Amino acid sequence: MIYDAVARDHGLPHDPFKALVAPRPIGWISSLNERGEVNLAPYSFFNAFSTYPAIVGFSSEGQKDSVAFIAETGEFVCNIATYPLRDAMNATSAPLPRGVSEFEAAGLVPEPSRFVKPPRVRGIAAALECRRLQIIRLEDMDGRALDRWLVLGQVVGIYIDDRYLRDGLVDTAAMQPIARLGYHDYSVVDEVFSLVRPKGGE
Repeated sequence: MIYDAVARDHGLPHDPFKALVAPRPIGWISSLNERGEVNLAPYSFFNAFSTYPAIVGFSSEGQKDSVAFIAETGEFVCNIATYPLRDAMNATSAPLPRGVSEFEAAGLVPEPSRFVKPPRVRGIAAALECRRLQIIRLEDMDGRALDRWLVLGQVVGIYIDDRYLRDGLVDTAAMQPIARLGYHDYSVVDEVFSLVRPKGGE
């Protein structure tokens, strides 16, 4: 099949877009506002965009607390969501009133970060401590401003649980990071394979 993605005339019971752009890593974003209130929310529109400097970003559909808090204080943490914490991660996606702690609601404990003020999730396999670079309001092809916000941050500190370091490398399969698919579906990385890039011409 082929369909008009603007008109969304696919004729299917659910939009297949997210199921096609998959799997998507989940950035479990913790942030802090000026009053010291902590927010924790998962974002599947998340990825890395630069190696050095290390830059990551996530996109929010709506100007949610994560975006507002990061705009206020300029810092956030990307906790890498993993299979053992899948239910807690899902619980933090609930729409709670501002000021209500997702950490507490999901039975999680905040752990102090080293380089930024927002905490990471205790027991997480890895976390990226970030300082805000840009918050970009997205536009469509007609130049209309959307209620879609891209947050870019430079990674200033990286936490890795030592259990997942093997012979100087991160054992990604042992970490079991989870990823978002379409609909209500997720995936877990529990098996890896290697490919060596071909060398370029002389």
